[in-house]
Amino acid sequence: MGKIHDKIDDRLREFIGAQPVYFVATAPEQGGHVNMSPKGYADTFAVLDDTTVAYLDLDGSGVETIAHLRQNGRITVMFCAFSGPPNILRLYGTGRVVVPENPDFATLIKSFGPHPGVRSIIVVDCDRISDSCGFSVPFMSFDKDRTLLDEWAGRKDVQQRRDYRAQKNRESIDGIPGLSAAETDPVTQHS
Repeated sequence: MGKIHDKIDDRLREFIGAQPVYFVATAPEQGGHVNMSPKGYADTFAVLDDTTVAYLDLDGSGVETIAHLRQNGRITVMFCAFSGPPNILRLYGTGRVVVPENPDFATLIKSFGPHPGVRSIIVVDCDRISDSCGFSVPFMSFDKDRTLLDEWAGRKDVQQRRDYRAQKNRESIDGIPGLSAAETDPVTQHS
């Protein structure tokens, strides 16, 4: 059954690395909509140290995570075993948004595989690391990553991505500020 861990040890790192999908959940301070986003591409997630993780935030149709983190910092990342022994791992913590203009960005980006359409890097300082049984999570097989997001971002020029972000990523569905006007400029480098 469930266990609380002091740190992300080697066994948990191995479990994280073996999962082809993870889920990110955030919520506004009061009212509004809870957001849960599935994330693919295993090379978009990195364990930075025993209690800190990060993931590559790629272009998307919304900006809920960024908006919520800037408002209150609360975030949970969840991994489920869809093959092998049952397990659910949750990383609860405080997240921060690292945009390309941030001095930490150049160092952090080296932790990830190459992807176009990078908006930011989300860094999570974990204050609770827990797993639970996952007995009811179904077995599912992983065929391959969908490449559609990378292909979509790769087809857009800088102005098209800037326009898309200005239209879709300035505020959350609840009107919470997301990316500022200066932050809608696409990163000129791949991760």
